[in-house]
Amino acid sequence: MSPLSALWAALRVYAAGAAVILEQLLRRCRGGFPEPVFAPQPDRVAIVTGGTDGIGYSTAKHLARLGMHVIIAGNNNSKAEEAVRELKEETLNVKVEFLYCDLASMASIWQFVQKFKMKKIPLHVLVNNAGVMMVPQRKTRDGFEEHFGLNYLGHFLLTNLLLDTLRESGSPGHNARVVTVSSATHYVAELNMDDLQSSACYSPHGAYAQSKLALVLFTYHLQGLLAAAGSHVTANVVDPGVVHTDLYRHLFWGTRLVKKLLGWLLFKAQSSSTCLGGCLFLTPPESTGIHLNSTHQEREHLSSRCPGIR
Repeated sequence: MSPLSALWAALRVYAAGAAVILEQLLRRCRGGFPEPVFAPQPDRVAIVTGGTDGIGYSTAKHLARLGMHVIIAGNNNSKAEEAVRELKEETLNVKVEFLYCDLASMASIWQFVQKFKMKKIPLHVLVNNAGVMMVPQRKTRDGFEEHFGLNYLGHFLLTNLLLDTLRESGSPGHNARVVTVSSATHYVAELNMDDLQSSACYSPHGAYAQSKLALVLFTYHLQGLLAAAGSHVTANVVDPGVVHTDLYRHLFWGTRLVKKLLGWLLFKAQSSSTCLGGCLFLTPPESTGIHLNSTHQEREHLSSRCPGIR
């Protein structure tokens, strides 16, 4: 990617963000974001990656309030201990725990799955939420560009290692769910099959958007495989919108200034359960695949940016 291409990638990403902010403002003017109401779910188990803060923490809290057994997967032990304590106090649910999982390390993901399966419990909801956004060029422990390695490959491996448990846990009318967090930046992303590691000319904006597009395509393909096999597991991908979190610390200083001054007005609050669409785990059984204003035209648009992918 040339410097000009990198600049173009940044402009596309900021344009996508501006469009989402505008849509959020319009919806707020029309009455805001209604909070969904769900029935208690005391017998269900959920894993939330990146559940120690931000959207992940809010999602874990929402699930815990419904009585679910919530397992937070993260790579910060001290932060996790505090998060688990606060979640138990705020939700009065003692079935909240933490298991270490560094999504930037394939070995750590394998160890996490082994520890989870040793518990001999089902898994009804897997929320692939953790991620990095527009970080400086650096690599995971396995040598992958960090956006692609952590955001995409880490969750790809985690999901595949847990699929057997998800299949065993789903039942007719009560599907198990894989919910993956993407971003509106996937609309402006391009999947560079010749340079997935963004090594030619690094653009943090392009690398981030590419990883989110990869997650969308992964969800399409996974749902197709699950449906073909008649599995009682559904895969959905959700765009939470522009949310007031700490992920923006690597962005252009002007963007950070706008967030600091006007975030209360322009961004969604982390506490909103609508950030992940109620996690989709209670959506009707027919709701499968992508959940970002899904249309046939959108699928064609994605395919046009990823030659050879249908």
